[in-house]
Amino acid sequence: MPLGDLPGTRYPDPRVEALDKRFRYKVGNAAIERIATGFRWAEGPVYFRDGGYLLWSDIPNNRIMRWLENGHVSVYRANSNYSNGNTRDRQGRLITCEHDTRRVTRTEPDGRITVLIDKFDGKPLNAPNDAVVTSDNAIWFTDPGYGIDGFYEGHKDKAELPTRVYRLDPSTGQARVAAEGIDRPNGLAFSPDEKILYVVDSGLTHGGRSNIRAFTVEGDRLTGDRVFAEGFAPGFTDGVKTDVDGNVWCSMGWADPKEDGVRCYTPSGDLIGKIHLPETCANLCFGGPKKNRLFMTASTSVYAVYVETQGAMVP
Repeated sequence: MPLGDLPGTRYPDPRVEALDKRFRYKVGNAAIERIATGFRWAEGPVYFRDGGYLLWSDIPNNRIMRWLENGHVSVYRANSNYSNGNTRDRQGRLITCEHDTRRVTRTEPDGRITVLIDKFDGKPLNAPNDAVVTSDNAIWFTDPGYGIDGFYEGHKDKAELPTRVYRLDPSTGQARVAAEGIDRPNGLAFSPDEKILYVVDSGLTHGGRSNIRAFTVEGDRLTGDRVFAEGFAPGFTDGVKTDVDGNVWCSMGWADPKEDGVRCYTPSGDLIGKIHLPETCANLCFGGPKKNRLFMTASTSVYAVYVETQGAMVP
């Protein structure tokens, strides 16, 4: 099957489903496209508008892939230390969470890799999973430990720290615990004004919870832990992003195939839209020259669809 050719493709695409009139983001003459396939587990997408390309992790194959706007797909980094989540800092550099080395790194403009953190209180991190950078250049990341659960996405090892969300100040190299008590903190994203941090709890994988939590941001601290969205079980969400309107877009999968894809929630937590994919979705990001194309890493493939909003990410 050629890339971009999905069964049932027509305008308007019925797989982009509005559940509420507040979901104004469906483009009538744009359909979901499969832009790349042939991976084992696609994760951690991040878009480089200044370069016109998308990067994502193919974790079990131990590599980071690249897709160019002309459709060309190549290996960006082989032997990526089983990288998972990727993002960019405010200077445009790649920030990567590595499973196998249990660290967070930064790729410099000349290609050198700088280790930002691999230990806390003298103990190795579990296996950093996802990261986001705020306007003060702080790097917030989750450390659930999936990369040391087995050999498929890292290596089997023992966790020496609780599962947590950390805030790292790269200028000082100092990290502090931002949140704990989350079963398996996974994807995370800030509201456009950076006053709320959304954190996915995918603890269902180990008998825990399946929800999205919301925290109030007070400087370098988080308060007011609350459940923002639930109702994912028996499946769960993994990755999360926000748009300029403050809506929360999250991945969905692992249970009912009819629910595989992406969900869209209002800032108040109402589910207003769904994007249906033929595979379990792990993560997503906004990209394209206008930040109005949603890229979705879903199992063995990467999908994309234009939406009538823009991602809140910077740059």
